[in-house]
Amino acid sequence: QVQLVESGGGLVQPGGSLRLSCAASGSIFRIKAMAWYRQAPGKQRELVAVISSAGSTNYHDSVKGRFTISRNNAKNTVYLQMNSLKPEDTAVYYCNTNPSYSPYWGQGTQVTVSS
Repeated sequence: QVQLVESGGGLVQPGGSLRLSCAASGSIFRIKAMAWYRQAPGKQRELVAVISSAGSTNYHDSVKGRFTISRNNAKNTVYLQMNSLKPEDTAVYYCNTNPSYSPYWGQGTQVTVSS
């Protein structure tokens, strides 16, 4: 059974940085594209960044140049480095496969960007 556990969120001032981590259990991690998603209050969940099993990446236009997704297959972990954070980045951040699979959704980690 696969379980994804997100961590690393918090409160940060505009312009600050955070690094999110997603630890995956189970054997699917190394063969799957992984992604970070986010859901802001009152909005639909949206795809933020994707990384293939081979390491190629893609980003939502709103985070290009500011966020970096990476993965460590030996540790079954995917990361999201977030720099130059803006108030509009405030959301609960989740990791999942890409495309997403409903049973894999975890609790997420809250990111709040505010002065």
